[in-house]
Amino acid sequence: MKFDSLILDVDGTIWNTTSIVAEAWNIAIDKFFPKLKHVNAETLKGQFGKTMKVIADNLFPELYEDEKTVMMEKCCEEEQIALNQNNKNITYPKVVETIMSLSKKVPVFIVSNCQKGYIELVIKKNKIGDFITDFECYGNTGLNKDENISLIVKRNKLKSPVYVGDTQGDFDACKLSGIPFIWAAYGFGNIKEQNYFAKIDNFSDLNIFFE
Repeated sequence: MKFDSLILDVDGTIWNTTSIVAEAWNIAIDKFFPKLKHVNAETLKGQFGKTMKVIADNLFPELYEDEKTVMMEKCCEEEQIALNQNNKNITYPKVVETIMSLSKKVPVFIVSNCQKGYIELVIKKNKIGDFITDFECYGNTGLNKDENISLIVKRNKLKSPVYVGDTQGDFDACKLSGIPFIWAAYGFGNIKEQNYFAKIDNFSDLNIFFE
């Protein structure tokens, strides 16, 4: 199959922020809802890829809806601070080089269920702004991932895109939006079904689909 474009997930596909984010979220918990149980990196791996609302429902079920909204806002604020200050390399091997190389062949996009401003941070920290054509996320539109994928496809007039992600939610979004899915098996999730287009064990394996 000949693809004319590449759409990427972020967490578990481009990089792994879970340890940093867990520490940041625990700061927010201690500041605003100290009775809540702390989170950890493994807990977050099971939640990343979901929308902020679903994550709040899963991690903080004891809170009222308005409290969940506040909690997630404060978690995201602390997360942005921590990630901006981070100097450790949390990006998976050869991600930046591969994006740079592939962007010379096809346009590269990002679609995530993340909060507003997060993709911009990913782009800035990895210095890939010149290689990303467009992006969209839940925080910008309030839409589910399949709808944001479709939005990117329509907005950029893509004819044969492929999406790369690591979770069942990513796979389900691709089914709903009608585009092929490549499973980043090195990431956070497992795929229940086997009818995805392909599986990669390293990000650089994407090169073989655009030769």
